[in-house]
Amino acid sequence: MINTEAAVLTAVGEPLEITTIQVDDPEPTEVRVAVSNVGLCHSDLHYMTGTVHTGLPVVVGHEVAGVVEAVGSAVTGLRPGDRVVGALTPSCGRCVNCEAGRATQCQRVAEIRHRPRPAFQLPGGRPVERLGDIGAFSRHILMRDNALVKVPDEVPLHLGCLLSCCIITGVGAVFRGARVRPGSTVAVIGCGGVGSAIIQGARLAGASAIVAIDLDEARLEASRSYGATHVVNGGVEDVATEIRNVLGDGVDYSFEAVGSARTAATALAVLRPTGTACLVGIAPDGTELRLPASDFFFGEKRLIGSYMGSGQVHRDITQLAQLYLQGRLLLDEMVTQVIPFGEINKGFEAMRSGDVTRVVVDLEQ
Repeated sequence: MINTEAAVLTAVGEPLEITTIQVDDPEPTEVRVAVSNVGLCHSDLHYMTGTVHTGLPVVVGHEVAGVVEAVGSAVTGLRPGDRVVGALTPSCGRCVNCEAGRATQCQRVAEIRHRPRPAFQLPGGRPVERLGDIGAFSRHILMRDNALVKVPDEVPLHLGCLLSCCIITGVGAVFRGARVRPGSTVAVIGCGGVGSAIIQGARLAGASAIVAIDLDEARLEASRSYGATHVVNGGVEDVATEIRNVLGDGVDYSFEAVGSARTAATALAVLRPTGTACLVGIAPDGTELRLPASDFFFGEKRLIGSYMGSGQVHRDITQLAQLYLQGRLLLDEMVTQVIPFGEINKGFEAMRSGDVTRVVVDLEQ
């Protein structure tokens, strides 16, 4: 067991407290990682504000990159010094969903997340929860070996951390979730970090038109650099009509990256008949959708969800890293700020303001 510093949430709605915690020794299939960088994600904010439930105290954070520090006795594919990014979705590799290539829907998650002792605890022995069994806002974390992916030395870790959530979620929703066809038309609702990744995914997929929809004009302008061909301010009276005025028809695919019932309804409304709407944003607990049944019966529209890219973490992150190195996937442009660990609460304030695409915390500062 080692002592380290972590940003702990002790009460919903309160700032994170940087304090000392104890990190357990790795189990046989676990790896201890010295965290270098973590991206701030709206999913973290959901737990911090109580819109999604979590036990307390808890260390949130999951969009993580770092360096392997120690490995368990059964780990063979990683060794100290390896540069890695983490995955939020553990996989057993043997259940029906994992064997079908849908590892994000592993049926044995609770089983493989179980460990005999708390991974984190306070010096007095009180257990500390970890968001997604990661708890990345800590200078040291424990993760299963199959939830870590090595990244090339040429990928800076303050950018590599985005591959573990923001990028794989957005690009994966395009390729593995909705399976966008070349030449089709796409609308993206919400142009923060994940929405920007969806836009890039649509560009990589060969979409002929990509409509970015957001309330923030700066984000709309930035979306053009990622591949948006058209922009629509979400504050207009009727977004669907505005898109039809631009394209002459609805879109083939729409992606919702906000996490609300209102924007989910918009995602369905902007589709042309036979189109597919893909919900990517995490909505608060208890959110319910009210949608016109006629869109499904007469318009043959489809509504699907995509969680963490709907794919295979190791293969997808490896390919995404190569796309970055080839200059085809933009990561540098998505990082608005890199801040020291001690300013993590200021980073979340910047996220709430909507003026940033991605804030990354440097835990080595």
